[in-house]
Amino acid sequence: MGVLQNILHNFWWLLVLIGVMIVIHELGHYCAARFFDVHIEAFSVGFGPKLIKWQVGETEFRISWLPFGGYVKMAGEQPTDTADPRGFNMKPRWQRLIIVAAGPLMNVVLAFGLMTGLFMYHFPKLASASKAATIGYVKPGTPAANAGLLEGDVIVQLEDKQDPSWDDVSLREVVSAKHLLPLLIERNGKVMHFEVTPEADQKTGLGSAGWAPQADIEVGGLIAGMDAERKGLRKGDQLVSIDGEPIRMASKVHDMLVHSQGRPVHLVYRRDDSLHDIELNPSKGDSGGQQAWMIGVALAPRVIYVRLPFISAVQESVNQNIKGATLIYQFLRAILERRSSAKSLEGPIGIAQLSGEAAREGAYSFIGLMATVSLNLAIFNLLPIPILDGGMLLLLLIEIVMRHDLSLQIKETVFKVGFVFLMMVVAFVIYNDISKILPGS
Repeated sequence: MGVLQNILHNFWWLLVLIGVMIVIHELGHYCAARFFDVHIEAFSVGFGPKLIKWQVGETEFRISWLPFGGYVKMAGEQPTDTADPRGFNMKPRWQRLIIVAAGPLMNVVLAFGLMTGLFMYHFPKLASASKAATIGYVKPGTPAANAGLLEGDVIVQLEDKQDPSWDDVSLREVVSAKHLLPLLIERNGKVMHFEVTPEADQKTGLGSAGWAPQADIEVGGLIAGMDAERKGLRKGDQLVSIDGEPIRMASKVHDMLVHSQGRPVHLVYRRDDSLHDIELNPSKGDSGGQQAWMIGVALAPRVIYVRLPFISAVQESVNQNIKGATLIYQFLRAILERRSSAKSLEGPIGIAQLSGEAAREGAYSFIGLMATVSLNLAIFNLLPIPILDGGMLLLLLIEIVMRHDLSLQIKETVFKVGFVFLMMVVAFVIYNDISKILPGS
């Protein structure tokens, strides 16, 4: 796929992704407004000049030229407009609050529904998954290695979290760049205290401690013509050890190949419950644009896929969305506390790349991305920033407490400030996206 074709492919799937998000979000506002008998003048997908329009009752539905956004235009949205008795501002404040909140709520419902459907069809589960967060790999020279952590250590407490899962560990790690993380580790039956300070990734700004969870590693694919294929390894073979070292993470294989410097390595693998021992001769090959010693296998954690019954899929969807929302909240908090970098924010260009990659991987990946983006959009819209739904909700709550409307001058000033701030955020994320793809960035 050429560069131009790849860009067009990414852009197309970005339009599909955000198109669904916009329609669902605005449909929430529309349905709530209709329920409270608000006069709806227009429902638009996109901004700017009209591309297509059609009339349904008193509402004009339209698709506009600029596809990044949408709106529901209701009569009486301006505070001074009281001509229409069915106008938005003529309704009780509690009704207006529900109408405003309905958009983000629909995005949450979409994320929940998509994940439930996915898990009923195709729920990925690590074959080696367990409640205990066991360290399977420690990269030399990283904060985890410098702190004295070893492969096989079990994390029994992380900060105030008792018996954390590896999801809990990863969540704390990415939002704790340059922030001390106290740990309790179980090693050989003894509980020991350690402290790790994740470093900030230069490209994303996310925290990284240099550890990875223990996992069963299998052959995910073979490179034609290399020694692994010639010696009969197959996709799905589980790797047990290399030169006597247990394989608990793909990085262990890479490190051992670097250490071998081309010398033959002994590999033990499991197939159909039987162990096999072979000798492989590494050769130089391209790995991420660099020459590296390789045996010709693509490695992946061993994953099994199951179909969850409806109730289990609902429960897992709720858990995953709660974890996702918690991660977003902790990430935003970490940015404000300067424990993480805003460079990790994705803008339209970054989301377009993710959309194209997910579409190439298949419907499962794309729908999963759609669920993630929908949840992110809901939370972003609920931030108390004027011009966003969260800002409008905050103003309505203030008016409910005060029992009278804020002055028009205050509202106009607040929304102007909010608009300027939002444009600054948009400009930053676009610049951030471009800086990530420029050579040498």
